Amino acid sequence: MKLKSTISLIAVIVLIAVGAFFTVDSVSFGGYRTIPSVKAISQGLDLRGGVYAVYEAQDNGEGDFAKNFETTIGILTTRLTAQGYTEATVVRQGTNRIRVEIPDVDDPEQILNIIGTPAHLTFRDPDNNVIMEGDTIVSAEPMMNTQTGEYLVSFKLDSEGTKKFADATYNLIGKEISIYLDDNLQMSAVVQEAITGGEGSLTGDYTYDSARQLAILIQSGALPLDIEQIELRTVSATLGVNALDNAITAGVIGVLLVMLFMIIMYRLPGVVATLALMIYIIIDLFLLAHVPGVQLTLPGIAGIILSIGMAVDANVVIFERIKEELRSGKMTRPAINSGYQRAFSAILDSNITTIIAAVVLGIFGTGTIKSFAMTLGIGVVTSMFTAIVVTRWLLNTMLGFGITNKALYGVNKKEVEAK
Repeated sequence: MKLKSTISLIAVIVLIAVGAFFTVDSVSFGGYRTIPSVKAISQGLDLRGGVYAVYEAQDNGEGDFAKNFETTIGILTTRLTAQGYTEATVVRQGTNRIRVEIPDVDDPEQILNIIGTPAHLTFRDPDNNVIMEGDTIVSAEPMMNTQTGEYLVSFKLDSEGTKKFADATYNLIGKEISIYLDDNLQMSAVVQEAITGGEGSLTGDYTYDSARQLAILIQSGALPLDIEQIELRTVSATLGVNALDNAITAGVIGVLLVMLFMIIMYRLPGVVATLALMIYIIIDLFLLAHVPGVQLTLPGIAGIILSIGMAVDANVVIFERIKEELRSGKMTRPAINSGYQRAFSAILDSNITTIIAAVVLGIFGTGTIKSFAMTLGIGVVTSMFTAIVVTRWLLNTMLGFGITNKALYGVNKKEVEAK
Protein backbone atom coordinates (compact mmCIF):
# COMPACT_ATOMS: atom_id res chain seq x y z
CA MET A 1 0.00 0.00 0.00
CA LYS A 2 2.81 2.37 0.90
CA LEU A 3 4.61 1.53 -2.37
CA LYS A 4 1.49 2.32 -4.39
CA SER A 5 0.98 5.58 -2.52
CA THR A 6 4.65 6.52 -2.98
CA ILE A 7 4.46 5.92 -6.72
CA SER A 8 1.22 7.89 -6.95
CA LEU A 9 2.61 10.84 -5.01
CA ILE A 10 5.81 10.93 -7.07
CA ALA A 11 3.73 10.78 -10.25
CA VAL A 12 1.61 13.72 -9.08
CA ILE A 13 4.67 15.82 -8.24
CA VAL A 14 6.25 15.00 -11.62
CA LEU A 15 3.03 15.85 -13.46
CA ILE A 16 2.78 19.15 -11.61
CA ALA A 17 6.40 19.98 -12.48
CA VAL A 18 5.93 19.06 -16.15
CA GLY A 19 2.61 20.92 -16.35
CA ALA A 20 4.13 24.01 -14.73
CA PHE A 21 7.04 23.92 -17.19
CA PHE A 22 4.76 23.78 -20.26
CA THR A 23 2.61 26.50 -18.74
CA VAL A 24 5.44 29.03 -18.64
CA ASP A 25 8.02 27.70 -21.12
CA SER A 26 8.25 25.92 -24.46
CA VAL A 27 10.18 23.04 -25.93
CA SER A 28 10.96 21.87 -29.46
CA PHE A 29 10.01 18.47 -30.85
CA GLY A 30 11.63 18.07 -34.25
CA GLY A 31 10.35 21.01 -36.26
CA TYR A 32 7.49 21.78 -33.88
CA ARG A 33 7.78 24.12 -30.91
CA THR A 34 5.19 24.19 -28.14
CA ILE A 35 3.57 27.43 -27.05
CA PRO A 36 3.34 28.05 -23.29
CA SER A 37 -0.21 28.31 -22.01
CA VAL A 38 0.40 31.76 -20.53
CA LYS A 39 1.46 33.04 -23.97
CA ALA A 40 -1.20 31.15 -25.94
CA ILE A 41 -4.08 32.82 -24.10
CA SER A 42 -5.66 35.45 -26.34
CA GLN A 43 -5.55 38.85 -24.71
CA GLY A 44 -8.35 41.36 -24.91
CA LEU A 45 -8.27 44.97 -25.95
CA ASP A 46 -7.66 46.36 -22.45
CA LEU A 47 -4.46 44.32 -22.16
CA ARG A 48 -3.03 44.50 -25.68
CA GLY A 49 -4.14 47.98 -26.63
CA GLY A 50 -6.04 48.94 -29.75
CA VAL A 51 -9.33 50.53 -30.60
CA TYR A 52 -12.97 49.79 -30.06
CA ALA A 53 -16.01 51.41 -31.56
CA VAL A 54 -19.75 51.13 -31.10
CA TYR A 55 -22.09 51.56 -34.06
CA GLU A 56 -25.84 52.00 -34.06
CA ALA A 57 -27.74 50.36 -36.90
CA GLN A 58 -30.66 52.23 -38.44
CA ASP A 59 -33.71 50.32 -39.68
CA ASN A 60 -34.14 51.48 -43.27
CA GLY A 61 -37.40 49.55 -43.67
CA GLU A 62 -35.95 47.24 -46.30
CA GLY A 63 -36.31 43.55 -45.46
CA ASP A 64 -36.07 41.80 -42.10
CA PHE A 65 -34.11 44.01 -39.67
CA ALA A 66 -32.90 41.06 -37.55
CA LYS A 67 -31.58 39.23 -40.63
CA ASN A 68 -29.98 42.39 -42.03
CA PHE A 69 -28.39 43.05 -38.64
CA GLU A 70 -26.69 39.64 -38.58
CA THR A 71 -25.61 40.10 -42.19
CA THR A 72 -24.06 43.45 -41.30
CA ILE A 73 -22.06 41.83 -38.48
CA GLY A 74 -20.88 39.13 -40.89
CA ILE A 75 -19.78 41.68 -43.51
CA LEU A 76 -17.85 43.73 -40.94
CA THR A 77 -16.13 40.57 -39.69
CA THR A 78 -15.22 39.61 -43.27
CA ARG A 79 -13.75 43.03 -43.97
CA LEU A 80 -11.57 43.00 -40.85
CA THR A 81 -10.41 39.43 -41.46
CA ALA A 82 -9.48 40.27 -45.04
CA GLN A 83 -7.53 43.26 -43.73
CA GLY A 84 -5.49 40.89 -41.56
CA TYR A 85 -7.17 41.58 -38.20
CA THR A 86 -8.13 37.99 -37.53
CA GLU A 87 -8.41 38.56 -33.76
CA ALA A 88 -10.84 41.45 -34.11
CA THR A 89 -14.26 40.84 -32.58
CA VAL A 90 -17.59 42.10 -33.91
CA VAL A 91 -20.49 41.41 -31.56
CA ARG A 92 -24.05 42.52 -30.98
CA GLN A 93 -24.64 44.95 -28.14
CA GLY A 94 -28.25 45.38 -27.12
CA THR A 95 -30.90 45.36 -29.83
CA ASN A 96 -29.43 47.61 -32.51
CA ARG A 97 -25.79 48.27 -31.67
CA ILE A 98 -22.60 46.63 -32.88
CA ARG A 99 -19.40 46.66 -30.83
CA VAL A 100 -16.13 46.30 -32.76
CA GLU A 101 -12.85 45.60 -30.96
CA ILE A 102 -9.59 45.61 -32.90
CA PRO A 103 -6.36 44.91 -30.99
CA ASP A 104 -2.93 46.08 -32.14
CA VAL A 105 -4.23 48.76 -34.52
CA ASP A 106 -1.61 51.09 -36.02
CA ASP A 107 -4.02 53.33 -37.92
CA PRO A 108 -7.49 53.32 -36.28
CA GLU A 109 -9.05 55.82 -38.68
CA GLN A 110 -8.09 53.77 -41.70
CA ILE A 111 -9.67 50.60 -40.28
CA LEU A 112 -12.78 52.38 -39.05
CA ASN A 113 -13.26 53.93 -42.50
CA ILE A 114 -13.29 50.43 -43.94
CA ILE A 115 -15.84 49.33 -41.34
CA GLY A 116 -18.19 52.21 -41.92
CA THR A 117 -18.11 52.31 -45.72
CA PRO A 118 -21.31 50.88 -47.24
CA ALA A 119 -19.47 49.74 -50.43
CA HIS A 120 -22.48 49.59 -52.76
CA LEU A 121 -21.04 48.97 -56.23
CA THR A 122 -23.15 49.63 -59.35
CA PHE A 123 -22.56 49.48 -63.10
CA ARG A 124 -24.45 52.15 -65.02
CA ASP A 125 -25.21 53.02 -68.65
CA PRO A 126 -24.82 56.53 -70.19
CA ASP A 127 -28.31 57.45 -68.93
CA ASN A 128 -27.25 56.59 -65.35
CA ASN A 129 -29.48 53.52 -65.24
CA VAL A 130 -28.17 50.68 -63.10
CA ILE A 131 -27.45 47.68 -65.31
CA MET A 132 -25.80 45.51 -62.67
CA GLU A 133 -24.92 45.63 -58.96
CA GLY A 134 -21.87 44.52 -57.05
CA ASP A 135 -23.55 41.56 -55.37
CA THR A 136 -22.73 39.52 -58.48
CA ILE A 137 -18.98 39.85 -57.82
CA VAL A 138 -17.52 36.68 -56.30
CA SER A 139 -13.92 37.83 -55.91
CA ALA A 140 -11.83 40.98 -56.19
CA GLU A 141 -8.12 41.52 -55.73
CA PRO A 142 -5.48 44.19 -56.36
CA MET A 143 -3.20 43.66 -59.34
CA MET A 144 -0.49 45.57 -61.17
CA ASN A 145 -0.76 46.42 -64.82
CA THR A 146 2.54 45.03 -66.12
CA GLN A 147 2.56 47.47 -69.04
CA THR A 148 1.91 50.71 -67.16
CA GLY A 149 3.06 49.72 -63.66
CA GLU A 150 -0.18 51.06 -62.22
CA TYR A 151 -2.38 49.22 -59.75
CA LEU A 152 -5.93 48.16 -60.54
CA VAL A 153 -8.67 46.06 -59.00
CA SER A 154 -9.47 42.88 -60.88
CA PHE A 155 -12.84 41.21 -60.27
CA LYS A 156 -14.71 38.07 -61.26
CA LEU A 157 -18.47 37.71 -61.64
CA ASP A 158 -20.80 34.84 -60.86
CA SER A 159 -22.85 33.18 -63.60
CA GLU A 160 -25.72 35.66 -63.28
CA GLY A 161 -23.35 38.62 -63.34
CA THR A 162 -21.44 37.19 -66.29
CA LYS A 163 -24.64 36.99 -68.34
CA LYS A 164 -25.80 40.48 -67.34
CA PHE A 165 -22.40 42.00 -68.09
CA ALA A 166 -22.17 40.21 -71.44
CA ASP A 167 -25.64 41.42 -72.47
CA ALA A 168 -24.93 44.98 -71.30
CA THR A 169 -21.59 45.29 -73.05
CA TYR A 170 -23.07 43.80 -76.25
CA ASN A 171 -25.86 46.39 -76.28
CA LEU A 172 -23.56 49.27 -75.33
CA ILE A 173 -20.74 48.80 -77.85
CA GLY A 174 -19.36 52.25 -78.62
CA LYS A 175 -20.91 53.74 -75.48
CA GLU A 176 -19.69 54.28 -71.95
CA ILE A 177 -20.24 52.06 -68.92
CA SER A 178 -19.57 53.78 -65.60
CA ILE A 179 -18.78 52.08 -62.29
CA TYR A 180 -19.88 53.79 -59.07
CA LEU A 181 -19.05 53.01 -55.47
CA ASP A 182 -21.70 54.55 -53.18
CA ASP A 183 -22.63 57.08 -55.90
CA ASN A 184 -18.98 58.07 -56.31
CA LEU A 185 -17.70 57.57 -59.84
CA GLN A 186 -14.78 55.16 -59.90
CA MET A 187 -14.21 54.90 -63.64
CA SER A 188 -15.85 55.13 -67.05
CA ALA A 189 -14.84 53.24 -70.16
CA VAL A 190 -16.09 52.99 -73.73
CA VAL A 191 -17.17 49.45 -74.59
CA GLN A 192 -15.14 48.17 -77.55
CA GLU A 193 -16.67 44.70 -77.68
CA ALA A 194 -18.92 42.36 -75.67
CA ILE A 195 -17.21 41.05 -72.53
CA THR A 196 -18.34 37.46 -72.03
CA GLY A 197 -15.61 36.04 -69.78
CA GLY A 198 -17.11 37.29 -66.53
CA GLU A 199 -13.99 39.24 -65.60
CA GLY A 200 -13.21 42.94 -65.45
CA SER A 201 -11.11 45.53 -63.69
CA LEU A 202 -11.28 48.94 -62.10
CA THR A 203 -8.52 51.34 -63.07
CA GLY A 204 -7.61 54.66 -61.54
CA ASP A 205 -4.98 56.44 -59.51
CA TYR A 206 -4.54 53.57 -57.02
CA THR A 207 -1.68 52.62 -54.79
CA TYR A 208 -1.41 48.99 -53.72
CA ASP A 209 -3.01 49.76 -50.35
CA SER A 210 -5.92 51.71 -51.81
CA ALA A 211 -6.50 49.04 -54.46
CA ARG A 212 -6.44 46.35 -51.77
CA GLN A 213 -8.90 48.21 -49.56
CA LEU A 214 -11.25 48.79 -52.50
CA ALA A 215 -11.05 45.08 -53.36
CA ILE A 216 -11.97 44.19 -49.77
CA LEU A 217 -14.95 46.53 -49.83
CA ILE A 218 -16.18 45.22 -53.18
CA GLN A 219 -15.82 41.57 -52.26
CA SER A 220 -17.44 41.90 -48.83
CA GLY A 221 -20.43 43.64 -50.37
CA ALA A 222 -22.67 46.44 -49.29
CA LEU A 223 -23.92 46.85 -45.74
CA PRO A 224 -27.66 46.13 -45.71
CA LEU A 225 -28.14 48.64 -42.86
CA ASP A 226 -26.93 52.16 -42.31
CA ILE A 227 -24.64 52.28 -39.27
CA GLU A 228 -23.62 55.36 -37.29
CA GLN A 229 -20.55 55.49 -35.08
CA ILE A 230 -21.59 56.63 -31.60
CA GLU A 231 -18.47 55.76 -29.61
CA LEU A 232 -14.78 55.44 -30.36
CA ARG A 233 -11.99 54.82 -27.88
CA THR A 234 -8.32 54.00 -28.12
CA VAL A 235 -6.71 51.89 -25.40
CA SER A 236 -3.02 52.29 -24.64
CA ALA A 237 -1.00 49.08 -24.83
CA THR A 238 1.32 50.43 -22.11
CA LEU A 239 -1.63 50.80 -19.74
CA GLY A 240 -2.69 47.22 -20.51
CA VAL A 241 0.79 45.79 -19.93
CA ASN A 242 1.10 47.56 -16.57
CA ALA A 243 -2.36 46.42 -15.52
CA LEU A 244 -1.59 42.83 -16.50
CA ASP A 245 1.72 42.82 -14.64
CA ASN A 246 0.04 44.22 -11.52
CA ALA A 247 -2.79 41.71 -11.75
CA ILE A 248 -0.38 38.78 -12.12
CA THR A 249 1.72 40.00 -9.17
CA ALA A 250 -1.38 40.38 -7.00
CA GLY A 251 -2.65 36.96 -8.09
CA VAL A 252 0.63 35.20 -7.27
CA ILE A 253 0.85 36.86 -3.84
CA GLY A 254 -2.76 36.01 -3.12
CA VAL A 255 -2.36 32.35 -4.11
CA LEU A 256 0.78 31.96 -1.99
CA LEU A 257 -0.94 33.48 1.04
CA VAL A 258 -3.94 31.18 0.54
CA MET A 259 -1.64 28.15 0.33
CA LEU A 260 0.12 29.22 3.52
CA PHE A 261 -3.21 29.74 5.28
CA MET A 262 -4.48 26.31 4.23
CA ILE A 263 -1.36 24.56 5.48
CA ILE A 264 -1.44 26.38 8.85
CA MET A 265 -5.16 25.80 9.39
CA TYR A 266 -5.54 22.25 8.09
CA ARG A 267 -1.99 20.83 8.14
CA LEU A 268 -1.84 17.68 5.99
CA PRO A 269 -5.14 18.41 4.16
CA GLY A 270 -3.75 21.91 3.61
CA VAL A 271 -0.69 20.43 1.88
CA VAL A 272 -3.03 18.30 -0.23
CA ALA A 273 -5.12 21.38 -1.07
CA THR A 274 -1.94 23.20 -2.12
CA LEU A 275 -1.03 20.39 -4.54
CA ALA A 276 -4.61 20.34 -5.85
CA LEU A 277 -4.53 24.12 -6.29
CA MET A 278 -1.36 23.82 -8.39
CA ILE A 279 -3.09 21.21 -10.56
CA TYR A 280 -6.13 23.48 -10.80
CA ILE A 281 -4.05 26.46 -12.01
CA ILE A 282 -2.28 24.35 -14.65
CA ILE A 283 -5.54 22.89 -15.99
CA ASP A 284 -7.31 26.24 -15.90
CA LEU A 285 -4.57 28.05 -17.84
CA PHE A 286 -4.47 25.23 -20.39
CA LEU A 287 -8.23 25.49 -20.96
CA LEU A 288 -8.09 29.29 -21.20
CA ALA A 289 -5.44 28.93 -23.90
CA HIS A 290 -7.31 26.32 -25.96
CA VAL A 291 -11.06 26.81 -25.49
CA PRO A 292 -12.34 28.73 -28.54
CA GLY A 293 -13.63 32.24 -27.95
CA VAL A 294 -11.83 32.87 -24.66
CA GLN A 295 -10.17 36.27 -24.49
CA LEU A 296 -8.35 37.42 -21.38
CA THR A 297 -9.24 40.89 -20.11
CA LEU A 298 -8.85 42.60 -16.73
CA PRO A 299 -12.37 41.48 -15.69
CA GLY A 300 -11.40 38.06 -17.03
CA ILE A 301 -8.46 37.98 -14.63
CA ALA A 302 -10.93 38.82 -11.85
CA GLY A 303 -12.97 35.80 -12.97
CA ILE A 304 -9.89 33.58 -12.67
CA ILE A 305 -9.06 34.86 -9.18
CA LEU A 306 -12.69 34.48 -8.09
CA SER A 307 -12.75 30.88 -9.31
CA ILE A 308 -9.52 30.20 -7.39
CA GLY A 309 -11.27 31.52 -4.30
CA MET A 310 -14.19 29.17 -4.95
CA ALA A 311 -11.78 26.24 -5.34
CA VAL A 312 -10.25 27.05 -1.96
CA ASP A 313 -13.70 27.59 -0.45
CA ALA A 314 -14.75 24.10 -1.56
CA ASN A 315 -11.69 22.64 0.16
CA VAL A 316 -12.45 24.61 3.33
CA VAL A 317 -16.00 23.22 3.43
CA ILE A 318 -14.72 19.68 2.93
CA PHE A 319 -11.95 19.92 5.51
CA GLU A 320 -14.26 21.45 8.11
CA ARG A 321 -16.68 18.57 7.62
CA ILE A 322 -13.81 16.11 7.99
CA LYS A 323 -12.70 17.82 11.21
CA GLU A 324 -16.23 17.56 12.58
CA GLU A 325 -16.28 13.83 11.84
CA LEU A 326 -12.87 13.38 13.46
CA ARG A 327 -13.97 15.31 16.57
CA SER A 328 -17.00 13.03 16.87
CA GLY A 329 -14.65 10.08 17.34
CA LYS A 330 -14.59 8.52 13.87
CA MET A 331 -11.44 6.97 12.48
CA THR A 332 -9.57 8.92 9.80
CA ARG A 333 -10.67 7.10 6.64
CA PRO A 334 -14.40 6.94 7.54
CA ALA A 335 -14.20 10.58 8.62
CA ILE A 336 -12.77 11.62 5.23
CA ASN A 337 -15.43 9.65 3.31
CA SER A 338 -18.21 11.04 5.48
CA GLY A 339 -16.83 14.56 5.28
CA TYR A 340 -16.89 14.48 1.47
CA GLN A 341 -20.43 13.09 1.41
CA ARG A 342 -21.70 15.82 3.76
CA ALA A 343 -19.91 18.61 1.89
CA PHE A 344 -20.83 17.49 -1.62
CA SER A 345 -24.34 18.96 -1.79
CA ALA A 346 -23.23 22.37 -0.46
CA ILE A 347 -20.33 22.53 -2.95
CA LEU A 348 -22.52 21.40 -5.85
CA ASP A 349 -25.27 23.94 -5.09
CA SER A 350 -22.93 26.93 -4.82
CA ASN A 351 -20.97 26.00 -7.94
CA ILE A 352 -24.04 25.25 -10.07
CA THR A 353 -25.58 28.64 -9.25
CA THR A 354 -22.29 30.35 -10.17
CA ILE A 355 -22.11 28.41 -13.44
CA ILE A 356 -25.69 29.45 -14.27
CA ALA A 357 -24.77 33.10 -13.66
CA ALA A 358 -21.66 32.73 -15.84
CA VAL A 359 -23.69 31.16 -18.67
CA VAL A 360 -26.25 33.99 -18.58
CA LEU A 361 -23.50 36.63 -18.60
CA GLY A 362 -21.75 34.79 -21.43
CA ILE A 363 -24.91 34.70 -23.57
CA PHE A 364 -26.12 38.25 -23.02
CA GLY A 365 -22.87 40.03 -22.15
CA THR A 366 -20.37 41.54 -24.54
CA GLY A 367 -16.70 42.49 -24.46
CA THR A 368 -15.11 42.35 -21.03
CA ILE A 369 -18.33 41.07 -19.41
CA LYS A 370 -18.25 38.01 -21.66
CA SER A 371 -14.56 37.51 -20.86
CA PHE A 372 -15.36 37.55 -17.13
CA ALA A 373 -18.17 35.03 -17.66
CA MET A 374 -16.02 32.60 -19.66
CA THR A 375 -13.01 32.66 -17.32
CA LEU A 376 -15.29 32.30 -14.31
CA GLY A 377 -17.26 29.44 -15.85
CA ILE A 378 -14.14 27.51 -16.89
CA GLY A 379 -12.56 28.14 -13.50
CA VAL A 380 -15.59 26.96 -11.52
CA VAL A 381 -15.92 23.72 -13.51
CA THR A 382 -12.21 23.06 -13.06
CA SER A 383 -12.37 23.88 -9.33
CA MET A 384 -15.23 21.40 -8.83
CA PHE A 385 -13.13 18.69 -10.46
CA THR A 386 -10.03 19.39 -8.38
CA ALA A 387 -11.94 19.80 -5.08
CA ILE A 388 -14.17 16.74 -5.42
CA VAL A 389 -11.90 14.35 -7.34
CA VAL A 390 -8.24 15.39 -7.10
CA THR A 391 -8.21 16.45 -3.44
CA ARG A 392 -10.03 13.30 -2.33
CA TRP A 393 -7.68 11.08 -4.31
CA LEU A 394 -4.65 12.82 -2.79
CA LEU A 395 -6.03 12.43 0.75
CA ASN A 396 -6.57 8.71 0.17
CA THR A 397 -3.01 8.54 -1.15
CA MET A 398 -1.78 10.05 2.11
CA LEU A 399 -3.79 7.47 4.03
CA GLY A 400 -1.87 4.84 2.09
CA PHE A 401 1.22 5.92 4.00
CA GLY A 402 -0.58 5.09 7.23
CA ILE A 403 -0.95 8.75 8.23
CA THR A 404 -3.97 8.58 10.53
CA ASN A 405 -2.93 10.89 13.37
CA LYS A 406 -5.89 13.25 13.82
CA ALA A 407 -3.59 16.08 14.83
CA LEU A 408 -2.19 16.06 11.29
CA TYR A 409 -5.72 16.67 9.98
CA GLY A 410 -6.20 19.83 12.00
CA VAL A 411 -7.85 18.30 15.09
CA ASN A 412 -6.25 18.87 18.48
CA LYS A 413 -6.02 15.98 20.93
CA LYS A 414 -8.05 17.94 23.52
CA GLU A 415 -10.92 18.33 21.04
CA VAL A 416 -11.10 14.56 20.60
CA GLU A 417 -10.84 13.86 24.32
CA ALA A 418 -13.63 16.35 25.04
CA LYS A 419 -15.97 14.07 23.11
